[in-house]
Amino acid sequence: MTNWQAHAVKIGAIVAILVCGWAAALPAVSPAAAHQAAASFAFTQHPLNAPAGGRTVRQVAPAYQNIRHWISSVGAAVALADLDGNSRPDDVCIVDPRTDTVTLQPAPRTQDRYPPIRLSPAGLPYDTTMAPMGCVPADYDDDGTLDVLVYYWGRSPVLFLRGAGPLSGPASFTARELVRPYQLWNTNALSLADVDGDGRTDVIVGNYFPDGARVLDPKAPPQPELRMQASMSNAANGGANRVLLSRGDGTFAEATGAFDKEVAGGWTLAIGAQDLDGDGLPELYVANDFGPDHLLRNRSRPGRVAFEVTRGPRHVTTPKSKVVGKDSFKGMGVGFTDLNGDDVPDILVSNITQEYGLLESNFAWVSSRGKVFDGHGTAFYTDESEGLGLSRSGWGWDVKSGDFDGDGDTEIIQATGFVRGDVNRWADLQELAMTNDDLLADPAMWPDFQPDADISGDNPNAFFTRVPDGRYTDVGGDIGVADPGTSRGIATADVDHDGRLDFAVANQWRQSRFYHNTAPERPPFLGLQMMRPAGGCAAGGDALSPAVGATVRLKAGARGLRTGQVYPANGHAGVAAAELLFALRPDASSAPVEVNWRDTCGRLRTAGVDLPPGWHRLRLGDDGSITPLTEETP
Repeated sequence: MTNWQAHAVKIGAIVAILVCGWAAALPAVSPAAAHQAAASFAFTQHPLNAPAGGRTVRQVAPAYQNIRHWISSVGAAVALADLDGNSRPDDVCIVDPRTDTVTLQPAPRTQDRYPPIRLSPAGLPYDTTMAPMGCVPADYDDDGTLDVLVYYWGRSPVLFLRGAGPLSGPASFTARELVRPYQLWNTNALSLADVDGDGRTDVIVGNYFPDGARVLDPKAPPQPELRMQASMSNAANGGANRVLLSRGDGTFAEATGAFDKEVAGGWTLAIGAQDLDGDGLPELYVANDFGPDHLLRNRSRPGRVAFEVTRGPRHVTTPKSKVVGKDSFKGMGVGFTDLNGDDVPDILVSNITQEYGLLESNFAWVSSRGKVFDGHGTAFYTDESEGLGLSRSGWGWDVKSGDFDGDGDTEIIQATGFVRGDVNRWADLQELAMTNDDLLADPAMWPDFQPDADISGDNPNAFFTRVPDGRYTDVGGDIGVADPGTSRGIATADVDHDGRLDFAVANQWRQSRFYHNTAPERPPFLGLQMMRPAGGCAAGGDALSPAVGATVRLKAGARGLRTGQVYPANGHAGVAAAELLFALRPDASSAPVEVNWRDTCGRLRTAGVDLPPGWHRLRLGDDGSITPLTEETP
């Protein structure tokens, strides 16, 4: 074959690939259909912190000085919860990287019920080489009031335990180490679940940079821990992920050997917990930067944590990177919903999907048959993100879902954007992606990513809603929630219990926002707060704590989505309220509800109750009973 013939063959192959790619792409949703889909949504935007002020880049170890903008790309976080005990999730915990502060405050439009409270670990080792990355409200000492756990770069997490009396100021909380003595971790994800099925809520910690790495210390001497990932697609040299088992009194013990080396050493940015097989034990989805995500089947028993690493099936037309457990994408966020109506949770994962930059794919792992696992390490999930219209959104981070207009279909919100600056550095990043793995871990071998660098800095947040043909389309720009710029965490809650789901977004190096749902129509709904007795196994008493891990199924009356699970801390840097909200059919005067939960002694319980529309607070008893406590009718 002559040279020109060889070139012709190559050109023909390229043209064929382009034509096939164009032919395979689904037609875009029409502007008319998108406009109609957006008509049922309305939000008013409110600030959560100052419009400006503070720094816009972190001080870092000398080893990272040339890439300090990259290192400075995370730290904004938000949570919505009931911190003052008024039975509504109308309190905000906001982490602002501009000032490295953690602030508790009432949500906008919910009255000034107490002054803003700054949480600082007084009396514990803390200095400028440490910075908060997220806050997770929960009842960690099992006394019936919500505490706050704050996780950091530069140290292990700190528990802020709530004392008696009304929420009034910093004195309402006492700082305590989560692990003693404290350790040098760099944590980017933290989730809650009863991992071992003993009736207590445990903590799953996802670390990023290696343990011991003094990432934010400008005087840090050279140390082997100050490194970057060993591969862009298969790195396992990050910080150690951990499971901390609750003792029920605000203290925790690490479950040694909970993860194998491959799972423990990922560069983890998000963790999600969900019971996928209905056995009352939560599976874990670990979303990793620079390496495969992991779906872990829970094989634990009380006091002994064990997981089975699973893989998805691969078909003839399935790329390796679209197989559960084998992807090479950059996992940045994870959430759960039911996309195909089979009452089995499906999994949403954010990746990098920047056109003309790095076009991977978000994942919509959809259950392909009723039984998720086969007992031989296979998880029957297939990625349907392209067909559903969810595959592309920009540089993705946290992802949350919920029914924001009460029509029974799930909407999906996604935080996006990496670093914002004046000079497009995508070419430098693409050059870095081709670097030999033997050099990649050395930050001195990286291109400069200084404060002028811009990499997907103007991505708008995505708000996906479903159109009649079953696909999703992004209407964020049409309804005023796109907010271009770099964002990180998302929290959802019906803060005023009016049946309309609200949300908050934590923005990196800029003002964070709360979006109050002001949709003109409010279809019938059922809202559930499920509570368990506080105090430990069969302790009795009137104090109650959120029943993390409870599963609900509406046996009739649902308009669309009819199942949900209480796992508020899934994802990256965003914590939702520990509640469930369902849309009801217009003719539903009541809804028969089935609840599955573990009682405080670890026993699996199932019970049912009929409830009228509105918000309900339910006591899930250790005797297997369900007792309605309060009711808010619409």
